[in-house]
Amino acid sequence: MGEASSLINLILLAIAVGVFFKLRSVLGRRTGEERPPFDPYSAEDKARPNDKVVQLPRPRGQQPAKDEDESSFDAYPQTEPYVVKDRWAGLAKEGSPLAGTLTEIAVADRRFDAPAFVSGAKLAYEMIVTAFAKGERATLKPLLDPHVYASFESVIAEREARGETIDQTFIGITKAELHDGSLVDRRARLTIRFVSELTACTKDREGKVIEGDPVTIRKVTDLWTFERDVKASDPNWRLVATGSED
Repeated sequence: MGEASSLINLILLAIAVGVFFKLRSVLGRRTGEERPPFDPYSAEDKARPNDKVVQLPRPRGQQPAKDEDESSFDAYPQTEPYVVKDRWAGLAKEGSPLAGTLTEIAVADRRFDAPAFVSGAKLAYEMIVTAFAKGERATLKPLLDPHVYASFESVIAEREARGETIDQTFIGITKAELHDGSLVDRRARLTIRFVSELTACTKDREGKVIEGDPVTIRKVTDLWTFERDVKASDPNWRLVATGSED
């Protein structure tokens, strides 16, 4: 009986030792650097960030708290609102209706740049004046509003029917300044006052001068109005009206 009891005790001890080593292999050994058990009532543990918490980005426009790291990632970075400032500088008087119109156009069309517009209008002016004198319809058509083109083409056709030609030398533009402007719905209109110098005369079929002077330099003042749909993908302005101050 005693031997049987001792045998049973040895068997139970062997089982206990086996269970101990099994648990040790699964749970691992203590190294002394383990985190203490979480205590929900401990102030220290409350302050410690939870490794499983993902910080959400701040809503747009919300300022960070004073103790928040300014270098932290923000999925909604704040951007400066689109501001149109001094788009009329050097082209219109501050507070004038023209300055207000230039600002309105710049707000409606962020690509609009008034100085660049004036520079482009000067190039268009010289091209149109020169092409009209030579009767170059292909050059005129993309630069003019259909109604203006029809008017120009009619004059060219009548001149050709009479066998007349224009001998012209465009010397240059001495002044180009914004004169007026408007923005109605999507249609922006800007009028430029051009002062240019050129020589021009009209010759008949035989090449005889019947009007003008091929030598004398003339000073010409024109008021030309250009128009563009500010919402259109086409960035080009077209001539929609002409006038003069001769």
